[in-house]
Amino acid sequence: MFENGIKPKIIVANWKMNPVSFKEADNIIRTVKNGIKISENVKVVICPPYFYIPNIKGGKSFDIGVQNIFWEDSGAYTGEISAKMAKEMGVGYAIIGHSERRMHLGETDAIVNLKINSALKNNVKPIFCVGESQKERDEDKAGDIISNEIEKGLAGVPSGYLVKDLIIAYEPIWAIGTGNTPTSDDIMSMALLIRKVITKLYDRKTADNLPIIYGGSVNDKNATDFVEKAGMEGLLVGGASLNASEFVRIVNLF
Repeated sequence: MFENGIKPKIIVANWKMNPVSFKEADNIIRTVKNGIKISENVKVVICPPYFYIPNIKGGKSFDIGVQNIFWEDSGAYTGEISAKMAKEMGVGYAIIGHSERRMHLGETDAIVNLKINSALKNNVKPIFCVGESQKERDEDKAGDIISNEIEKGLAGVPSGYLVKDLIIAYEPIWAIGTGNTPTSDDIMSMALLIRKVITKLYDRKTADNLPIIYGGSVNDKNATDFVEKAGMEGLLVGGASLNASEFVRIVNLF
């Protein structure tokens, strides 16, 4: 993840189940390729629907990620795609444990753990999502929820994988797609909590070097604050990543 001693900011585009045609997807890709400034200071990862991946070539502009993987390499698992298959397609990253999958598709911490281990085994870098709901936050349980998700999600993951192959994305569920965002201090506090948990599970050096990025209603107006004021090492961008011009502006901020 490090090039020439520089630790780049990581900007991830999560297209979710969008857009509805490859023509639209291609228009976004063309605008992004033409607009972003290629720099060692920024690592861009675009995660489109699986269907579009064979027709998207990142090259020097960006890497390709997937929005989900299954935990087995192959088998009778109708509708699923494995990390091994993703790697064969040239995919380097996988979003794992996104709150929408936990909420709508019943993904548990145990399932997330299986997927993380499968991704790492197949040299696909997990973008491991953790975060609390509004209710959990109101009940002052956010810290416990995130600590539990990390501990269970990383069960059995050797320390050698952590710094070079794992990204943790803090995405408060109540901020996703709502326009509501935590304060910079709140985000910084959660990042410190995440590093504290990683220190307990592994060691301080691993915790200090693990990339932590923020996701939740990111746009070109607040992106700089999340990175510079909250001290995050990148962003997981949802809706704004489908607006190619806005996504380019976000990337070029760094």
